[in-house]
Amino acid sequence: MSRAAQHGNRGAERFAYAQGPGVTVLSATMSDFTYKRHAHEEYSLGATVRGVQQFHLGGGLHASRPGGVILFSPEQVHDGSSADRGNLEYEMVYVPAPLFLEAAGAREVLRFGAPVVYDRALALGIVRLARGVAKGLDELWAHELLLDVVRRACRVEPRPVPARLAGRDAAVRRAQEMLRAGRAGKVKLDDICAELAMSKFHFIRLFRAATGISPYQFFLSCKVEHAKRVIQDSRDAYAAVAHCGFVDLSHLNRHFKRIYGVTASEFARM
Repeated sequence: MSRAAQHGNRGAERFAYAQGPGVTVLSATMSDFTYKRHAHEEYSLGATVRGVQQFHLGGGLHASRPGGVILFSPEQVHDGSSADRGNLEYEMVYVPAPLFLEAAGAREVLRFGAPVVYDRALALGIVRLARGVAKGLDELWAHELLLDVVRRACRVEPRPVPARLAGRDAAVRRAQEMLRAGRAGKVKLDDICAELAMSKFHFIRLFRAATGISPYQFFLSCKVEHAKRVIQDSRDAYAAVAHCGFVDLSHLNRHFKRIYGVTASEFARM
């Protein structure tokens, strides 16, 4: 059985997280809240139920209306808010990359071709899976629903990467690997630049242009995501502070809330 963590802010803000067989789901209602730009290691699949959800991704502003499906590949930097500050309701399913690729029958990382699509069956599948996990859906049935969702999502054809960007993207991916590897402590800019054979300012400009976020912001996002995993394993927010190099619990709570809508302490009380 999974257990959901709910948090109510002023107005209509509500974030409820739950864990099921291998996945994390979120049921959210929000109006004034804005997610800070961040990225996930997982595949993120969302369905807009009510209102209009808008987010920045890849240098553009995108919107998902009722019935729309949001598709984020791993490491894609995005934010999110209600387009008109009205009540926005949506469901999200976060699937670890290895589990997603296993369900898709793929060996290499898949990239979605479009961040928003309108596929009624896929949207209903995401809602059904997210709400089912929150209610303690049977493990066998949950896996069957997940398989169906992943296969439908994979029908969105990936966009080819222009050859002129291949070298840049390889450098950025290597930098992301180094930033993630050091998320429990500190990462030296000199080490990254030496690895990539480029100056500090050139690297920062390159990273920001490719991802839409600065290297430090990406590193902080990695630390918060790592903290989430520590809490999922230990149910202890203080353990996340110790393992992820935050100054104290209030420091972690502040950054955690900007990305997940709830504090680390609230998330630990699932």
